[in-house]
Amino acid sequence: MTLPLPLPLLYTTLLLIILSLCTTNCNGQDPLGNLCNDQQTNNKTTIQNINHLITELVSKASSSGYFTTTSGQGQDKIYGLAQCRGDVSTDDCSGCLRDAAKEIGQRCPNQVDARIWYDYCFLRSEAVKEKNKGIGKGETKLTPLVTLYALAQCTRDLAVVDCAQCIAIAVGNFPNFCNNRKGCRAIYSNCYVRYELYPFFFPLDSSNNSSSVGNWVVQVYP
Repeated sequence: MTLPLPLPLLYTTLLLIILSLCTTNCNGQDPLGNLCNDQQTNNKTTIQNINHLITELVSKASSSGYFTTTSGQGQDKIYGLAQCRGDVSTDDCSGCLRDAAKEIGQRCPNQVDARIWYDYCFLRSEAVKEKNKGIGKGETKLTPLVTLYALAQCTRDLAVVDCAQCIAIAVGNFPNFCNNRKGCRAIYSNCYVRYELYPFFFPLDSSNNSSSVGNWVVQVYP
C-alpha cells in the first residue's frame, strides 16, 4: 500500500516538476512586436545575404550586447543591428537573440526590411540606402519678381531626428535676430541654415545674375 505524500513534500515535488518543464519551455518569450515590409524576395543572393546577416548579428552581439554589420554588395547590400538590454546577462542576451533570429525568419520570411522587439533584445535588418550629404535646399516665389532661396545642412554624424531638431531651433530663432532682413544665416555646432533673395547654392541659376549684398546677418551659436 502506497502512503500519500505529506503536503509540504507534495508541493515541493510539483514545484520541481514545473521548474524542470520551464527549463525547456519557459526560456523563450513572445516578442513585444515586429514590423515587416511585407515584400518577400525570391532572389537567392538576397536571401543568402539576409541569412548571413542574421547569423553574424546573433554570433557577434551575443557576447558584446551590441553589433552592427552589412552583408552583400552594391544594391544587394543589407544593414543589420542587434542590441540587448544593458542590464541582462550574456546568456540571456544570447538566448534572446537566438529567439529573435528564429522568430523574425518566421514572421518576416525572406524580407530585407524587418525588425523585432523583445524585452531583452532588439533585432533589425534593412536595405542600405545611399546616404545623402545632410543637405536640403529649395526656393519659393514670394511675388512674381521676388524668389526666396533657402538651404539647411547638418553634420553627417547627426541622426535624422537630431538634425531636424537642430534645424527647427535655428529656424525658430530667425524672428529673434534676422529682423526681416533680406538674408540671414544661423550657424550651430551641428547644423547650418541660410536664406537669401538670390540664388546662392549650386548649381547656380544662370538666368538670375542678381547679387544682393549688405542686408544680411550671421548668427553663430555653440
